Amino acid sequence: MAFPGTLDINYYRGDSHEFNVYPKRSNGTVFSLNGYTAEFTIAETRGTVETGEGLAIVSDDYTHIKCVIPSGLGSTLDPLKTYVYDIEIRKTDTPYNKVYTLLTGNINVTDEVTINP
Repeated sequence: MAFPGTLDINYYRGDSHEFNVYPKRSNGTVFSLNGYTAEFTIAETRGTVETGEGLAIVSDDYTHIKCVIPSGLGSTLDPLKTYVYDIEIRKTDTPYNKVYTLLTGNINVTDEVTINP
């Protein structure tokens, strides 16, 4: 497999942030997400209890995952901290369950931008 990939995110606290992940096999062909569920977790440090869970939705055509940091979760992120995240897919299968990490990285938070009239 050609994953996990790494992507650092610059995020404005309180905004919704959306991006898509297109997993490919190591030979460049499409990796079908049929039968997989996706999870997008955010934590203060890797391997600790998560700070929150973003939205991760498998597309109707099973070619990509739409990921969202919703504004409600984003408004709780501290601009003085850098967070880590992981996007994983899971499939209950025989003879064993499959779990892959597709994407991982850091989230750098900038405080909300305000405009004074």
